[in-house]
Amino acid sequence: MAPSQPVRKLVTATDSTSNDDRLPTMLRSVRCDPESLQRMKDDQVVDLIRDTDAEISKLQAVQLRAIANLSVRRRREPSAASEVALALSITEHRARAIVSAASALIVRLPRMLNLMDDGRLDLYRAMKVTDATAWLSQEHIGTVDATLEDRVPGRNATQVRRAATYAAAQADPEGAALRTEQKLIERRLALHHQDTGVTHISVNNAPTEKATAAYARIDRAARALKTPQEARSLDQLRADVAMDLLLSGAGGPSERTEVFLHIDLDTYLGLSETPAALAGRGPIAAAVARNIIGGPNTALRRVLTDPRTGQALELSPTRYPLHQDEFIRVRDQECRQPGCTRPAQNCGIEATRPVGGVEGTAEQPVTYCSRHRRLKRQPGWDYEVTSDGTVNVATPAGQVHSTTPPSIQPEQRRGNRSRKKTRK
Repeated sequence: MAPSQPVRKLVTATDSTSNDDRLPTMLRSVRCDPESLQRMKDDQVVDLIRDTDAEISKLQAVQLRAIANLSVRRRREPSAASEVALALSITEHRARAIVSAASALIVRLPRMLNLMDDGRLDLYRAMKVTDATAWLSQEHIGTVDATLEDRVPGRNATQVRRAATYAAAQADPEGAALRTEQKLIERRLALHHQDTGVTHISVNNAPTEKATAAYARIDRAARALKTPQEARSLDQLRADVAMDLLLSGAGGPSERTEVFLHIDLDTYLGLSETPAALAGRGPIAAAVARNIIGGPNTALRRVLTDPRTGQALELSPTRYPLHQDEFIRVRDQECRQPGCTRPAQNCGIEATRPVGGVEGTAEQPVTYCSRHRRLKRQPGWDYEVTSDGTVNVATPAGQVHSTTPPSIQPEQRRGNRSRKKTRK
């Protein structure tokens, strides 16, 4: 008879252990018996992933304080980054970025550092804030730090960057416009030869509306070429179409390409400097938005919104005929999957089951990108939409993530975040 194995007890959320002690105990249990993960329920595994991430954020806050302390000890010499790079086995470029972030969080953004202490913001997302606000003066940074305190927890990195960019532009609209002008002055075409016989070519600091429109044209031409007989992937086709366009101008048909800019009337008239928003990109300075609107090929549409929520209610045609699908894309702005920022004009429209829907109840059309249209059909995933347009996405672990309908009014977009709860 084989010797009996010691019985290892799996600690779960129902054990009489304090919250502070539960995670270390569970981690020790998993280390001693990796198979214990197999005995957990889905929601326990997801909770473990989230709890460990919170602990990592807390440890990163301690590490940042140590890095900033080391930098002060080294009289803020650049060599401090080299020291950090060696200690952490990372590149000096990455180490310089972390040293800079550590200093910014401690001196300029203490509320963001406090969020890290609480396990509500990790280093990666915190650096999105430090990067987006690095240009702000000491006069404005405190206001932005306080503004973001309630806006960044629970948001992914792209959403954090957008929130920080918007708050910075709102605090100093003149500085935001000057920063964009300076970046445009620095635009350039870059060529990087690599050692594998291939080369990387890029246009840096191009005007956002032109770069977005150029990518949309390339993407449309590539998708038209993606037939069942075409062996190339979409990424390969996009690269080939882009090169053909640069070399011969024959990479695809010349056609009208749309980007969606959301701007309020006061900003459009120059009565306000409230930042506008470019779908798929996020906030842009008011002056930049007005410059885009002044372009020769710009078509303006009047969008009627709910004054309480800023959500689109009606879209009127001007130069081009109006279709129902077009209104849905203007209304949704981006893919409605929580956290996805793909522009709605590049998304498909798919019927979604209403909450509590019964047979015969009309489904509601909602925009989803191709990736999340596929996800919607995967086993264990469930999508539904409420009467006010909120999309609820239930994961296989039974957790529900919700997104409220986006607002046309930029200052109300902060309410459009993912809300999480566990489905019983």
